[in-house]
Amino acid sequence: MALTAGTRVGAYEIVAAIGAGGMGEVYRATDTKLNRPVAFKVLPASLASDRERVARLRREAEVLAALNDPHIAQIYGLEDSTEVTALVLELVEGPTLADRLAQGPMSVAEALPIAKQIAEALEAAHERGIVHRDLKPANIKVRPDGTVKVLDFGLAKVVEDEAVRPNSSQTATATMEGTQDGVILGTVAYMSPEQARGQLVDKRADVWAFGCVLFEMLSGRMAFSGQTISDTIAAVLEREPVWDRLPAATPKGIRRLLRRCLEKDPKQRLRDIGDARIELDEALAGSAKDDIDGQEPVGITRRAAITTLVGAALGTAATGAFAISRYRGAVPRSLTQFAFAVPEGSKALYPATSSSLQTTVGWGSSRGFRPLCGNWP
Repeated sequence: MALTAGTRVGAYEIVAAIGAGGMGEVYRATDTKLNRPVAFKVLPASLASDRERVARLRREAEVLAALNDPHIAQIYGLEDSTEVTALVLELVEGPTLADRLAQGPMSVAEALPIAKQIAEALEAAHERGIVHRDLKPANIKVRPDGTVKVLDFGLAKVVEDEAVRPNSSQTATATMEGTQDGVILGTVAYMSPEQARGQLVDKRADVWAFGCVLFEMLSGRMAFSGQTISDTIAAVLEREPVWDRLPAATPKGIRRLLRRCLEKDPKQRLRDIGDARIELDEALAGSAKDDIDGQEPVGITRRAAITTLVGAALGTAATGAFAISRYRGAVPRSLTQFAFAVPEGSKALYPATSSSLQTTVGWGSSRGFRPLCGNWP
């Protein structure tokens, strides 16, 4: 069924085409019952009679119905008739992340809040046992108010037994630009090594794709790319990202997070996207452990403070030990005796047999001056 402006499908009236790809065509439409704009997603005409593709579209509806998160586009309904099978979705205004990246890399301050919201969306899906499997900038929208929405769960899979394996209808070919007919469970530049090999995948495939997206946001370049599909897959399987492309202002914690997300061995990769969200929270809060590379931290760091205190304590102990040793080993100096006359008419404090009072005093070694007899006035 051809959809043009003014076409009515049930309660929905088509307004204009928004975009098209191998997984579906999306139109802006009006819900005439509720008087609200919606996104109307249908299969391309060439696949409208493909039972497997129709079944996949219905599975996408079920997946979205199981999710309720502010960073995932909502589903309003499934229009299923003899004429067309369509998803009725939340219409998300604003450019895609791919549109924004076409203008160049993002600053750390711009990228991290968006990355955090993407992580929150994936975390909500993973908690329900759902793996997206096609996360990429073109499937992420940023609304004018800064809210992020993750779109297109057409390749999403409810994980059973902790992993899913692609079937033959999904592994015929791969494309460079987007998810099209026969893509290998995602887009080659963002698919994990296990996806590229057609192996079992789980939520760690989304962690890899998240790392690819975050790297591209900060650097303005894909983490893995090539002139051909084969070159790109080879880069995914064999090469490391060019880490020097990250801006100097990238916090150390975010650099560490990217390396953990982009571990080729899934056993060594970050296991839970929730951990990435926590790392992003700490970076946004300006945690001391995320000091910017190339800059001296302001004030005294915790390590420096501890070092100073330990040094002071050791110095005090050494000084005390030295003083004690000096005191114990000191040899008393000789006593000095002298006599002085008491003036006539003065009241003597010491008994004396003559006008001259013989008084003996001593100079103690390390304790200072100390009288050796009598009550010193």
